Amino acid sequence: MQEGRESPPWRQITLYLLTLAVLILCAFILQPFFSAIVGAIVLAVVTEIPYNWLSTRIPHRTTCATVALLLVILAVIVPAFFLAQELGEQALRAIVSLRNPNTQNLVTDYIGNHPALANRIEAFSASIDVNNAARTTAAYVGSKAAMILGNSVHLITEMVVMLFLLFFLFRDRQLALTALRSLIPLRDDESSELLERIDDTIYATFLGRLAIALVQGVLAGLAFWTLGVPGVILWSITLTAFAMIPAFGAFLVWGPIAIYLGLNGHWGKAALLAIWGGLIVSTIDNILYPTLIGSHLRSHTAIILITILGGIAVFGPLGIILGPVIFTIASTLLDIWHARTTQITT
Repeated sequence: MQEGRESPPWRQITLYLLTLAVLILCAFILQPFFSAIVGAIVLAVVTEIPYNWLSTRIPHRTTCATVALLLVILAVIVPAFFLAQELGEQALRAIVSLRNPNTQNLVTDYIGNHPALANRIEAFSASIDVNNAARTTAAYVGSKAAMILGNSVHLITEMVVMLFLLFFLFRDRQLALTALRSLIPLRDDESSELLERIDDTIYATFLGRLAIALVQGVLAGLAFWTLGVPGVILWSITLTAFAMIPAFGAFLVWGPIAIYLGLNGHWGKAALLAIWGGLIVSTIDNILYPTLIGSHLRSHTAIILITILGGIAVFGPLGIILGPVIFTIASTLLDIWHARTTQITT
């Protein structure tokens, strides 16, 4: 066969289809660890500056990556584990408190003072087949228990995979960037622009939202402490975590606490917390968001909010990052196409 001779068209088509099929199979293989991969990339990007500082103190790449990974575990993974454990204990305590005679008497008295509500509850109870409901509930709880166990194993596996990938992203950062650049079908300057915008998006979305969430957590914590809510530190940290979800994340914490205060007879405190939470804690998001995030993403605040909420709807919690990142990639590619077509016409 003569060197340099082009392959027949059918060979080119076959190679294209084979490559496409293998890439699809690779996507299916990686799909169970999609969250771990994204998490490792996000952590690698947001810790780039401190890691670069650390690498000047520890020149050996493997040792530096190991130390950085241990610091991430101590700063992120361990606190998240204890927070989840404490929330689980609080949930159990809430269940126990609901079975407390005093709480049941409060609920009974409240229902007794509202005849319309009592009639609706009575009508609803009369329509329920107790035996069938018990069997259905038992089956549901059993299936959910198995699902929770399976999810726990999957979560631990994803955590291990994420940390494993994060170590190599720390150690072989330049190698990974070089490989990524070779796969992007753009010129060097266009690839640099795309990667720079993605970095800016991850930085602004993650660190900006974290800063806003911390402010909301402090404001809510002041209200919890003033109103005498038990476990102020726990609920402030929990609200900070939930506040990473824009628009309504903070409400998912201060709302139930306000209801808890009301059910325990503290209606004045419940009203004050609702006012503070609605007018200050949740509203501060709209004030800080354009300054900390919108100016860095080169997009309107409304568009960023929609991309985050849409990302959460499609990808779950990862959508907080993936939504804006995908939108940034799309807008950057459109800008590149626009620049190319402008050059052609001129």
